[in-house]
Amino acid sequence: MLRQYELVERVRGYDPDADEALINRAYVFSVARHGSQKRASGDPYFSHPIEVAGILTDLFLDDKTIVTALLHDTIEDTLTTTEEIQKLFGEDVARLVDGVTKLSKIEAQTENERAAENLRKFLLAMSDDIRVLLVKLADRLHNMRTLHHIKNPEKRRRIARETMDIYAPLAERIGMYDFMREMQLLAFEQLEPEAHESVTKRLALLKEGGGDKVARIASGLQLMLGQAGMHVTVSGREKHPYSIWRKMQERHISFEQLSDIMAFRVVTDSTDDCYRALGLIHQRYKMVPGRFKDYISTPKRNGYRSLHTTVIHEENARVEIQIRSERMHRDSEFGLAAHWAYKEGTSPDGQAGWLRDLIEILEQSHDADELLEHTRMAMYQDRIFAFTPKGVLHQLPKGSTPVDFAYAVHTTLGNQAVGAKINGRVMPLRTPLENGDQVEILKSDAQEPQPGWLAFAITGKARAAIRRFIRQKQRGETITLGEKLYAEIVSRLPVEIGDKAEKAAIKRLKLEDKAALLIAVATRRVSDEEVLNALVPGSVEETVGNRRKKAQSHAVPITGLTPGIAFTLSECCHPVPGDRIVGLRRPGEPIEVHTIDCLALETGQDADWVDLSWDSQAKGGTARLQVIVKNQPGSLATVANIFGVNRANILNLQLANREGPFHTDIIDLEVEDASHVARIISALRAVDAVVQAERV
Repeated sequence: MLRQYELVERVRGYDPDADEALINRAYVFSVARHGSQKRASGDPYFSHPIEVAGILTDLFLDDKTIVTALLHDTIEDTLTTTEEIQKLFGEDVARLVDGVTKLSKIEAQTENERAAENLRKFLLAMSDDIRVLLVKLADRLHNMRTLHHIKNPEKRRRIARETMDIYAPLAERIGMYDFMREMQLLAFEQLEPEAHESVTKRLALLKEGGGDKVARIASGLQLMLGQAGMHVTVSGREKHPYSIWRKMQERHISFEQLSDIMAFRVVTDSTDDCYRALGLIHQRYKMVPGRFKDYISTPKRNGYRSLHTTVIHEENARVEIQIRSERMHRDSEFGLAAHWAYKEGTSPDGQAGWLRDLIEILEQSHDADELLEHTRMAMYQDRIFAFTPKGVLHQLPKGSTPVDFAYAVHTTLGNQAVGAKINGRVMPLRTPLENGDQVEILKSDAQEPQPGWLAFAITGKARAAIRRFIRQKQRGETITLGEKLYAEIVSRLPVEIGDKAEKAAIKRLKLEDKAALLIAVATRRVSDEEVLNALVPGSVEETVGNRRKKAQSHAVPITGLTPGIAFTLSECCHPVPGDRIVGLRRPGEPIEVHTIDCLALETGQDADWVDLSWDSQAKGGTARLQVIVKNQPGSLATVANIFGVNRANILNLQLANREGPFHTDIIDLEVEDASHVARIISALRAVDAVVQAERV
């Protein structure tokens, strides 16, 4: 544990103007307040905040951040108040300590709720001052270093999983790679102890068998570049066990099949020297195709810059080499902490693009599981680079589609996307993007996000925006449908009702407002009888089972609503406008629409029946036909031509049966209404190639 004078000397070593008295007061205050508290290891509790402060001195952080580290647990674990911190150490420190404290006060919730709430407050605190994140990461790193002292294995695994899923990716996203690697390694040891032990032992055996191979290769690179007149520093290391294990899992290979378990770093004086060193290395050693990445020309989203290449060394080993300048190396070592914007009185660099995306996801996510899913997507995926037609670069996860690209540019563009030009060619929105693609999004003011996009959108930002729109539309359309059903229910009453009776009914049903009532009616969370009784007590006749004796007075129109949102068109009978229809209403589900003669209605005894109708403006649907065709050349072309002439689009065609001179096809058509279907069937029956045509 650092002593008081040692901590002060560390800070003054890189910041001679630091407030020594402030640090001394915070050190003494922390020791006094934590008093006799003990950690799981048996050490005094105050050793933890002091060690966290020591970690942050390695990042050369300012005195207020160091003081925040010393005090970060006082509000949570002692009787200290925020007001007391503010009085003794100033408003800035009090705000930072409060920001870190809020992240730790949520341990009593369920795992996902706690993790989501933790992350939610984390993101909000980061958007205010990035130093909150730096203190929290140092706090988590020290907790991981001492995790083995916790006796409960489940608790160790929970903390390790949270570290792997959230804190390590956050460290990576702000360029603090040393923090990320150490967190991953310590979490890996807890989550996969057998794998950790196996990889560690094999690395030790490899080192014993080959001597200090890393040192030999590093000195060879240093000598080769030095002889070319370059001033460089070369260092090497074996990749850590978690990195090796993950590569084994991703490639489905054994340890023996891994060939690039060594990584080397070449630090030069300038950017020009980086490219010169790369050229010399590629002249000397064979480059492994597909393994070169230029993060100087196109930096990572966290600002990371370096050249990455993999070559075949003379010792017949594949080695990874990173080449960077001194400045790039310093930024890589300290990440966002290397930028002292807050010392200059300006806002910290906490509103980088990735953080803005996370804040937007935070606003759009509906529940704990959704928030965790979206943020993990945003933080923890390999990246590709794609460009707008004007040359603006966007980094996206590998496997992204034009929908993800559109939302990365702007949420409004994503909402209005109808197609995309990829490298000048019009392509579907589900097309996976490749590294270096130029993408132009085609949009329409009439377009809106489609539920089907969730099947291929992979970025957290895109999925959160799509789900938010669907939720809003679902609510709006459910209320619209509920209004129609509610009006039909009210029409059965023997008397007219006013606002007063309606408000009383909402209160009796224990609902918040009329919107909640309409949603409850549409989704059958309250039955028609309950609504009638709430409006006019005693107005409902006796019921038999779940069936009403009172009939519905008129059909409810469903036009203007989107299938799949407030209602679903059944796939067993494929109703289209013009068909006589009926709805099945089950609790908490969209109304299920069937044709009146659908056989599935016989099994719908557990649902309320709702008499439905198509509005005069209703248009468009999917009809399913069964067509028996003569098994002769040109028959299918004849059928397809009839569809074309009648302006019906084929959505799906399946050969259901082939027997002798005939074959039976099941065909899904995009049609306008029931009359349109009837015309197509008449045209099919009129040609010699078709034996039979009927609607399924």
